[in-house]
Order: sequence, then structure tokens, then C-alpha cells
Amino acid sequence: MTTETTTDKPVDPRALLKDLQTRFDVFRNFSPLAIGIDKQVFAQLPDVSKKSLRMAMRSHTISTRYLKEMEKGTQRLNLDGSPAGEVTDENRQHAAEQLKERFKKQAEQRKAAEAEAKAEQRRQEKLNQLAEKFGRK
Repeated sequence: MTTETTTDKPVDPRALLKDLQTRFDVFRNFSPLAIGIDKQVFAQLPDVSKKSLRMAMRSHTISTRYLKEMEKGTQRLNLDGSPAGEVTDENRQHAAEQLKERFKKQAEQRKAAEAEAKAEQRRQEKLNQLAEKFGRK
């Protein structure tokens, strides 16, 4: 028997995250969250599925906006917005590295897509030249 939730099916993590953002400013503002904030969420919303909350929290904390707030943040916050400890230099550095890696991958994907588009354009131009040269008149 699981203690996941009192409902028959787990809540969609995206829907849960939207609900958390509606209910709590710290989620809506992407503020650095207190360590162990999941326990605070369970205290407020005891019927939430642990798995759904874990997935929603993961989605939230790997978002670009959250990482940017962590990178420049100094205070972690509880659900009610009260201070809950410092954002350490190590936390800020980790967020900065995650963002740098993400932006690097996005730039590489853009370059690859642009190169593929140029190659396709060259192929089309060559096909058009061949069609003009050997096409029926």
C-alpha cells in the first residue's frame, strides 16, 4: 500500500507546479527555496503525491529563471517568504555553471541548425541550376 496520495491517480507535476506558483510567491517569483521546502509544502498540502511534488520541484529548480535567481540570490526563502538561510557561493557557482552549459548547448544547436539550413539552401540552388541547364525548353 502506498502513501502517495489519497486520490486514485497522481497529480500531473506541471499542474502541481502551476498550483504552487499560484499559491506561493516564492514559487511564482522563482526565489531561491529553503532547503527541505518540500516538508513545508506537505504541511500545507498533505494530499500531494510525493512523486508529483518531487517532479514538480525538479522542473522548477532546473528552470533557467530559477537558476538565474540562484546565481544572484543571497537568501533562501520559506513558503511564507521568510528568510531560511543563505545562498552559498557554492550554490551560486553551481547555478552559474548550469546556465553556462545550457546556453552553450543552445548556441551549438543554433549553429548546427543554421549550418543545415545553409547546406539545404545550397542543395536547392544546385538543383535549380541543374534543372535550368538540363530542363526541357
